[in-house]
Amino acid sequence: MHKTFIVAVICDSTSITPKYSRKRFSTFNNDLIRFRNWLLENDCQNVCMESTGKYYIPVYNALENHISNVVVANPIWVKCINGEKDDNKDAKWIADLFKLGIVRSSFIPIKAFRILREFTRYRYKLTCNRTSEKNRFTNALTVGNCKVDMVFSDIFGKSSQSIIDIILNNDSFSDEDIIGCLRKNCKSSHEDILSSVNGIQFTTEQKLRIKIVNEHIDYLNNQIDKLNEIIDILVEPYEDYISLLCTIPGVDRNSAITILSEIGTDMSQFSSHYRLTSWAGLAPGCNESAGKKKSVKISRAGVYLKPCLVEVAHSAVKDKSNTYYVKKFEKLCKRRGKKRSTVAIARKILVAIYHMFSTGEVWNPVDLSTIETPIEDKIKYTKNNFNQSLKQLFSLGLTSEELINLVNQNTNNLST
Repeated sequence: MHKTFIVAVICDSTSITPKYSRKRFSTFNNDLIRFRNWLLENDCQNVCMESTGKYYIPVYNALENHISNVVVANPIWVKCINGEKDDNKDAKWIADLFKLGIVRSSFIPIKAFRILREFTRYRYKLTCNRTSEKNRFTNALTVGNCKVDMVFSDIFGKSSQSIIDIILNNDSFSDEDIIGCLRKNCKSSHEDILSSVNGIQFTTEQKLRIKIVNEHIDYLNNQIDKLNEIIDILVEPYEDYISLLCTIPGVDRNSAITILSEIGTDMSQFSSHYRLTSWAGLAPGCNESAGKKKSVKISRAGVYLKPCLVEVAHSAVKDKSNTYYVKKFEKLCKRRGKKRSTVAIARKILVAIYHMFSTGEVWNPVDLSTIETPIEDKIKYTKNNFNQSLKQLFSLGLTSEELINLVNQNTNNLST
């Protein structure tokens, strides 16, 4: 599969010796329809293709809803032998592997979620661009000896922005002009604020550059607001799932929409939560030979889902209202460190999401009682009940033999 053409091979294995039919098609839409009709004429309802960048998407769109089984495979699972590689041999090799059932299928969500994913990923890119522009804006102030970022926690607040506007639009300004820009809720002292703007050295060209950067930030804010409006319309049919995700500690509406757009709502496409976490790039790697384990670091998969879940994990381990993940994180930190522990918490959250979508239940982990009630308190409570039960048994006036038989019949583990 290439940008301008595809090579297709139909393998007919009804006889002992398989028969192959090969054709080449361009990637124009009319020719892709001709390719689809060629498959239907040959009664081919099982198609396998390799996911080469974005080139497979037009082909997948042409076959969707017309071919019953369309598999998009990772190129590493259908890689041809070195030295025996060209387009014709590649197509035949993919057909031979696919008919044996040894090609893994990649997860392709339905079209509604693919459209939602385009918007959420574009919002992510714009958010990253806005963060870069804000850093560029802060650096431009530092170059001109303006230390406003040392006084205000957020230089894009109302008070700091008013001060920066006066600096950029006036060649000379007084201390009264600066103090007059401050809001009532400003916590910084007036002396520190005046010290941060004294001695600035902005040229006219530098001021123009800062204004251009600021205008770009405003433009990005407007674009993100427009995307949020469109996304809210697209997720209206899935508000129940978003509410379900928001019951997890650390998950807000934006992160819930991102998770929903990446994995969808149908968990049957993943055979288990192990496959889901592996697909998201949160499962430890499997690299063992001769009984020796080598690197088990996580993969590079989940380019958009993994950062979102890690961000959720950071919020979950700081949530004071629900300390479930906080205590899990503290236990893991002692052995594995903060970074690995954060990834482990992100994986636990994804496993919880898998089971929540599968059963429709709200977030309620099975070992929550173990976290909320320490094991020391449970042992103390069990001992007290056991001692009280023994007192009641002794009060019955039973013999020692009868007492031992009764205890053995009703207790699985007497030492506990």
